[in-house]
Amino acid sequence: MDDLAPSGLHFLAVPGVRTLLTPGMLAVGEALADACAQRRFLCVLGDAGVGKTFAVRTAARCLGAAVLLDLRAQSAPADLRAGLHGALELTGAPPADPGAADTLIRRALAATPRIVVVDDADRMSGSCLEYLRFLHDGTPGGLCVVLIAGQRGERHLRAQRMLATRTAAWLHLCALTRDQIPLAVPALHPLWQTVAPGHLQALDARFASGSLRRWVLLTHHTQRALAATSAAAPDARLLQTVVDRIDSPGRRP
Repeated sequence: MDDLAPSGLHFLAVPGVRTLLTPGMLAVGEALADACAQRRFLCVLGDAGVGKTFAVRTAARCLGAAVLLDLRAQSAPADLRAGLHGALELTGAPPADPGAADTLIRRALAATPRIVVVDDADRMSGSCLEYLRFLHDGTPGGLCVVLIAGQRGERHLRAQRMLATRTAAWLHLCALTRDQIPLAVPALHPLWQTVAPGHLQALDARFASGSLRRWVLLTHHTQRALAATSAAAPDARLLQTVVDRIDSPGRRP
């Protein structure tokens, strides 16, 4: 699905990487459409690299005006106000007065239906999550807010009692399975179309573990190796060299 998302959304912006309509992408699209219609929260959970952020941002762009937030750990409500002020493209600098800042933010959210997307939501403080509740409850008809977090962050989000009655769904995304690799990886990038299915599965077992992010990383380094050696396509020796060079615990994304 080449036209599903701008290439800049892909990890590392690797040339030639295509958007895969994976089961996770389909699930996110369906769940987000439902949460958007209800104007409620949606929590998207999964291990690092399975495509949570990419799927949510792609679906949000298709559905309407997305407000993308990526905050530092333990952000305060002031950080959230500043992030929203910028993401909503409000005029001027964020007001120092919280009440004035809230008025501008709430006015913008009420004027046009929005999808507020918060990455690494499990790093947010309870006060920030409470501020999102304040915005949701203060927006006529509600506000669609997507909280993206890793599996380990689910407990933190589940502890927020306000999410219990305001969340449309808790969605868990999984890595690609062994059987999906021979179909998905060649569709991800033409580079892999000459590699035997069994070899792709072996590479996945050794390096990627079904993670799309890891496959994009491997694609990036394999492209560089091909350019350096002037090879037309990757063979077993080249791929082994690439994996040996980058497969160390300290370099895993």
